[in-house]
Amino acid sequence: MTAPAAHLTPAHLADAQRHLVAKAIAEFSHERLLAPEPLVGGWRVTAPDSDVQYRFDAVRTELEHWVVDETSLCRLVAGEPAALDAQAFILELQPVLGLSDQLLPIYLEEIASTLASAAFKVAQGGPSADELLAADFQTIESAMTEGHPGFVANNGRIGFGVSAHAAYSPEAGRPFRMVWLAARRSHSQLALGMGLDEASLLSGELSPAERARFAERLTELGEDPAEFHLLPVHPWQWENRIAITFAPDVARRDLVLIGESDDEYRAQQSVRTMFNATHPDRHYVKTALAVQNMGFLRGLSPAYMRVTPAINDWVADLVAGDETLRDSGFRVLRERASIGYTGDPYHRTPTPSAHRKMLAALWRESPVPLIAPGERLATMASLLHRDARGRSYATSLVHASGIEATTWLRAYLRVYLRPLVHCLLAHDLAFMPHGENLILILDEHVPAGVFMKDIGEEVALLADRDVPADVGRIVSPVDDEEKALAIFTDVFDGVLRHLAGILHIDGTLPESVFWRIAAEIIDEHEAQHPSLDSRVDLRADAFAHSCLNRLQLRNTLQMVDLANQSASLMYAGTLPNPVARSRVGSAGAPEPVGV
Repeated sequence: MTAPAAHLTPAHLADAQRHLVAKAIAEFSHERLLAPEPLVGGWRVTAPDSDVQYRFDAVRTELEHWVVDETSLCRLVAGEPAALDAQAFILELQPVLGLSDQLLPIYLEEIASTLASAAFKVAQGGPSADELLAADFQTIESAMTEGHPGFVANNGRIGFGVSAHAAYSPEAGRPFRMVWLAARRSHSQLALGMGLDEASLLSGELSPAERARFAERLTELGEDPAEFHLLPVHPWQWENRIAITFAPDVARRDLVLIGESDDEYRAQQSVRTMFNATHPDRHYVKTALAVQNMGFLRGLSPAYMRVTPAINDWVADLVAGDETLRDSGFRVLRERASIGYTGDPYHRTPTPSAHRKMLAALWRESPVPLIAPGERLATMASLLHRDARGRSYATSLVHASGIEATTWLRAYLRVYLRPLVHCLLAHDLAFMPHGENLILILDEHVPAGVFMKDIGEEVALLADRDVPADVGRIVSPVDDEEKALAIFTDVFDGVLRHLAGILHIDGTLPESVFWRIAAEIIDEHEAQHPSLDSRVDLRADAFAHSCLNRLQLRNTLQMVDLANQSASLMYAGTLPNPVARSRVGSAGAPEPVGV
């Protein structure tokens, strides 16, 4: 039998360490926590008050993006070569990272867990970038190796043991069955989207045999099935939290374990979202999962879930009714139903806590039945993916498409950047459009559309508009400069700087051309909407440099206050806008940043 920690070997760890230290240097430098010194033919970072330094080659591109050559990276201690060690790196640089002594061990644990996940991926190897061209949707999903491109400690999953990681992590790609509970109706709330009722929801997700089996289990216990909602739960959550943390509720039979699903599911990159592998046309299921990852316990709030379907219906109607968004191939995957349990004593404490987010779920549309014959699906995170040999999936897509790289990029930006710009300028609507939250529709390896997901928790209406009462939670007015950050921070800095760097380093497309085309897409949208009255200037000279790692380093237990995310942001001056009018004309390009 293979040992559960067989991936934890010196060779696998060394690869993981090299990659993570290189990423830490790149992203901490991008956020101006580090200031690499130029050397002849390279760069140097020196740890304060020590004899430790890091030397490396790198290309520095727009938006102060650092592409570190991992093979060149070396660590010197008192002038002598030493092993690369991401945890040692954090300890050595702690004085300049703004990481408190109290939170240091927690962050080090997240680094260790990120290394463990990386070593697992190194051990697996995974399909090559060219092999991914013919891979199915879920093979691409499980092949992703990087996680969030900006966060250094991006795969913490504190709470998963080594066996749970092998069973439930997206990179493991192993199918598993959901656990179903019956939750007493008087202590639970089921919310349904427009045109959906409880019977049609369950008949679409469970076979008649399953529904009969679950009802029979309740009857055997002397309970009336009509007095319960059915609630899907992640098997890890049942085993480690519900059966323990909610033991009195289970003993009272306010919660009843009624069995496993017949269908098998596979974890998505977000870990707590599951794709139905048995019936891909059925809904995704997203559940609370009490593991700590990237500054949050990955729970789900029953209070938030209560209005999630209404928010999704409102956003979906807006998107479907907008000609520009339809023309762009931009669609949303609706979260059609949600359920939360509130019968526990944690919901009666004076102060809210993470314990209130441990038992809830939602059902989200699958994109599989929504695409045309010949179209394929791939997580947009794949555009930032490199395989075990360092080859880029994005470059492979460009080459396989048989069209010019500039034409391919325009197709991509017209289905990604253009609709996000339109949503912001025409509707004051902002999403969280990082790679894991979008699914690409590919036609002959060319982007033909996108599905936006994770609507209920992450969409925001950035102006004071009249909306239905159930949608009011998403209204979060900000000024025009902060409104522009929905594109500058979340799209330019969060996604496009990474993609531009990949295509530039690969020799696929110079970054100056990349940003010129991005500017053209913005200008194209403006020319097509002359009557659009918005004071948001996406071609301003500069924008506020919002920093993600600084948030996690400040408080790795809770990066932001979800009730007031705007007030939680941390900035490091401003960044020159790569599509500024002063730098990019209709036929111009940004000045090269240099190497």
